[in-house]
Amino acid sequence: MTSARVPIAALATACLLALAFPLRSAGAGQSSMLASVTQEVPDNPAPHPPPEQPIPYSHMAHLELGLTCAGCHKNPAPGKLMTYPATDTCMACHHAIDKRKITIKKLAAYAKSGEAVPWIRVYQVLPGVNWTHRKHLDAGIKCETCHGQVAGIEVMSQVTSVTTMGVCLRCHSLHNAPTACQTCHLWP
Repeated sequence: MTSARVPIAALATACLLALAFPLRSAGAGQSSMLASVTQEVPDNPAPHPPPEQPIPYSHMAHLELGLTCAGCHKNPAPGKLMTYPATDTCMACHHAIDKRKITIKKLAAYAKSGEAVPWIRVYQVLPGVNWTHRKHLDAGIKCETCHGQVAGIEVMSQVTSVTTMGVCLRCHSLHNAPTACQTCHLWP
């Protein structure tokens, strides 16, 4: 009787994952899908240590399951910042997966309280820069183009130099996008 429960539990978990998060494509691994996107932004010349997050999180482990960037990170109007997933989104799977782990218990406590996990942003747009994810996403730029092969990153850090002016100018030139100062900078 116990052995019959295991396949049912595994099937239920797989169904929850499939319903909770869109898959990139049936049969294709997430890592191979992401590897097909070319990173145009150069890596940072010096390592940038990852910030200490309130809960350890592995992009690599979650992307291997078939989750997508857009499945967790939304881009609400006006489109400047990508959001973090609501704790309920995480708990859609973690109410059953690894629920005994201390980190998942901490996640469950955030969800129960209705409080968002206070994630620390890895990439910061510099003050005075008028920048938006929305325009770049609408232009067909993929996340990996600027943020690198996140599917191969265990702990997220600033692996690319995407927030530097030279990189922005180079990319705009390559894609025939405007390079006038007022494109990106706010003027008094």
